[in-house]
Amino acid sequence: MVAAKLNLQKIISQFAKNYGKPGAPITTDPFELILLENIAYLVSDERREDAFAMLRKHAGTKPHEILSASHDDILKATKLGGMHPEQRVSRLREIALIAMNEFEGDLKPALRLPLPKAKQALRKFPSIGEPSAEKILLFTRSYPILGLDSNGLRVLVRLGFGEEKKNYPATYRSVQEAINDQLKKDYGWLINAHVLLRQHGKELCKTNRPLCDKCPVKRSCAYFQRTFVSVPLAVLTLMYHNQTQTHNQIENHHHLRIPPVVMNHAAQEKSCKSAERA
Repeated sequence: MVAAKLNLQKIISQFAKNYGKPGAPITTDPFELILLENIAYLVSDERREDAFAMLRKHAGTKPHEILSASHDDILKATKLGGMHPEQRVSRLREIALIAMNEFEGDLKPALRLPLPKAKQALRKFPSIGEPSAEKILLFTRSYPILGLDSNGLRVLVRLGFGEEKKNYPATYRSVQEAINDQLKKDYGWLINAHVLLRQHGKELCKTNRPLCDKCPVKRSCAYFQRTFVSVPLAVLTLMYHNQTQTHNQIENHHHLRIPPVVMNHAAQEKSCKSAERA
């Protein structure tokens, strides 16, 4: 594992230089953070925030406001949040009912419980698993813990923090254990780290065909190093034997998936070798 050789704080600093300092969160209220998590599905962050702003304007974002708002007022917001807007109207009302029945309309006292119980309380709400509960506890500045979404988790696994396990919760725990001793107990830094890791995962370190050539931390990345140690040699061999074949032709013929950054690197190496022979 590479995690022991990695410096997470340095990596976060490099992300901040690349993407800029994150702006302030749209909300730090625990109930609103749960609404924000549930108001949209498979849309951009900007679209999610637009839907939340619409909800705040037309229905309100307190439990009693959600319950007293008309169906159509809530629907105006959920329609901005992607598919199945009617289902999300029901989901938001369910969330408001849980807040009223289980927490008397105020989640803040639950955040002051011991950490395991605070997470358990938040997980009573739909779509709130351990990662989302930890994010809420972080953004409300209740506990200094780095909650990770799937994008941030993927980035850290590829860098070499922890290992990818058979299931998501096991992978999540592996990464948390690997980064635990490198975290600052500073809310501002942790919130920025969450946002920057998420942004990097969405923009460059994507699930499919990550844009490794544009990555500001590729020299520290275990995934990148593995790719450049094993794949380029195979690519170079193919390029020597297939002088006129393109990237796609080589991939299709040999059933390989070769990142463009590897292909570019291999082409440069090939050019140098040709120059040396000349």
